[in-house]
Amino acid sequence: MLPVLPTPFTESGAVDPDAMAGIVDFAVASGVDGVVFPGFASEVDELSAAERTALLKVVVNRIAGRVPIVAGASAPTALEAISHCREALANGIRHVMIQAPKSVGTTTEAVSAFYGEIAAAVAGIEIVLQNAPAPRGSDLKPEAILQIVRDNPAITYVKEETLPSGLAISAIAAGKPAHLKGVIGGGGARYLIDEYNRGACGAMPAVELADIHVAMDRAYRAGDIARARDLYMRTLPLLVIQFNFRMAFTKHVLTRRGVMTNQVVRAKVPPMDALDVAEIDAWLDACADLMTAEPRQPKLGGGA
Repeated sequence: MLPVLPTPFTESGAVDPDAMAGIVDFAVASGVDGVVFPGFASEVDELSAAERTALLKVVVNRIAGRVPIVAGASAPTALEAISHCREALANGIRHVMIQAPKSVGTTTEAVSAFYGEIAAAVAGIEIVLQNAPAPRGSDLKPEAILQIVRDNPAITYVKEETLPSGLAISAIAAGKPAHLKGVIGGGGARYLIDEYNRGACGAMPAVELADIHVAMDRAYRAGDIARARDLYMRTLPLLVIQFNFRMAFTKHVLTRRGVMTNQVVRAKVPPMDALDVAEIDAWLDACADLMTAEPRQPKLGGGA
């Protein structure tokens, strides 16, 4: 379980390094197997280069080797992605997640060449190929992904988040070359059980329910599928709502749990009104007994 960390902002809209450290601590306290930063859920497109660099250093320093870090290195061009990869290596991070930009085209040959250029320029990295659905991503088919992976030994994981993801994960897992270590699920853990049944080795959801997602993962791996399904069923209403509001939902939940102090977002996401918040809080109330990481959720049912 490797959650994507959000970017916290101050009330004035500046990045908040202290709050970033608190989010890292919460993730580690939840028992995660690693963290991802920056990613789409981090509002990465809204960050300047300097902000991105500064916050990655906060994550690295706060993790202090406790769990692995996957650095997001997607960019509009190969040269920019190479720069992100070099920055990751300079911070001691070997795993980088990269989505091929549409500017390189969507043919297998063009995308393969894009990854090959990055791998040739930055020795020692391990690439997580991120396959996102259109319009954000290139929506690559499994046969294309497998060929790209075969062409590029530096690609050691695939994050498959096209929809529906199930058949794609099955096909990639069945046809993967020896150097591909695994397929990671996306979709915010909304399809976690199906993805695991099909051979996914992990998931990269948002972080606000990380302790419950870790419990779900551990139950599944221990063979307690009934427990994993129960946890899945109890959190699914929240994940359905999260699909609509994205980072705003994540920050609301983290604020209610005492991890963050505000819900400021830069990304253009739909606003939540009082009825949305009441519905989210009702489902959080129903899951409060599952939340094990400190700080736990305060004052559920009694206001913020």
